[in-house]
Amino acid sequence: MKKTFIAYCTQKISATGNEFMLFPAGEFRGNDGRPTECANWVMNAANARVLIAAANARGVDYVIDYEHQTLRTKENGKPAPASGWFRELEWREGDGLYVINNRWTATASAMIANDEYRYISPVFAYDYNGNITRLVNAALTNTPALENMEAVFLAAASMLSGDLTEDTSMNEELLERLRWLLNMPEGSTAEDIAAQLDKIKSQLGTAAASFNLETFLTQSTTSIAALSQQVDELRTAQPQAVDLSQYVPISVVREKDEQIAALSSQQQDGELETLLTAALSDGRVVGKATEDWLREMGKTNMAGVRNYLENVATPIAALTSLQTSGTKIRMTSMPDKAQDPLLVAVCSQFGNDPAVIAKALEELNNGENG
Repeated sequence: MKKTFIAYCTQKISATGNEFMLFPAGEFRGNDGRPTECANWVMNAANARVLIAAANARGVDYVIDYEHQTLRTKENGKPAPASGWFRELEWREGDGLYVINNRWTATASAMIANDEYRYISPVFAYDYNGNITRLVNAALTNTPALENMEAVFLAAASMLSGDLTEDTSMNEELLERLRWLLNMPEGSTAEDIAAQLDKIKSQLGTAAASFNLETFLTQSTTSIAALSQQVDELRTAQPQAVDLSQYVPISVVREKDEQIAALSSQQQDGELETLLTAALSDGRVVGKATEDWLREMGKTNMAGVRNYLENVATPIAALTSLQTSGTKIRMTSMPDKAQDPLLVAVCSQFGNDPAVIAKALEELNNGENG
């Protein structure tokens, strides 16, 4: 049921004419600080149409009494004479909602003319947003902020109880709760909320018929709590012992890798030295620059070193065989204790034993002489 509030306000009336303003256009408040349930009362074209339609549908006129006595009679038992009657309302854009063709009683006309009454005070209903939704009646008064109005409000609410019971539209408080629940922006209308609910219902499909939001939220909360507990247990659990017969520490693996790399490097260095020694001996490598270049290449590309020495570099013939053609040279062996220093130097350069070379020369010399 839509929550409705009862209030009154006052507007000054003129001593002449048969019309007066009930409510000013726009937002307004009472001189006594009301309303307290919303920021302001609101009268606009839409609200005016509602009140005008209700007035046109009435079978009787609205009464204007004195000091709201019509609504106090039950409380004080005093008579409640009318000061005037009206039924026609007119909206004037930018100005307000007016009573037109009002009929004052002779007594009231005289009192107004004599300035004995100065203000008109309508009693009305309004909703949570301050929109004026019902007009109860009006009264002549000289006190804009009347005291002891509780009985008046109760009587007015009683008069409107039938209409209020029939009003089943959503109130603003419920709409606000639904906006929060559906995470919708402030200002979403009842139609917007209904559309969002229909969308959720469509997404649920056949399960919508048996869907229970409270049960779903409870189950979701339970699932989240269980998952959170599992995560906490994994964080605090002691690591399981590792079977060392099946696994080795990573440090051991790294150590083995380093050892293999070192052995591989040593093997590669040994191979490089062997190749260079042979190449230096047979003349495939001549000069320090070539040797340094091959050593540098051997650090990263042994295949390149091998290819150069096997397929590119050419041995020097004089260093690989004896030249026997042409003029014959008599070779004389040298005694072991008196070896020629030049022969010793040459043998040392090529890694040969001077004694073996001396013997070979002796045999060669004997063969030629024989």
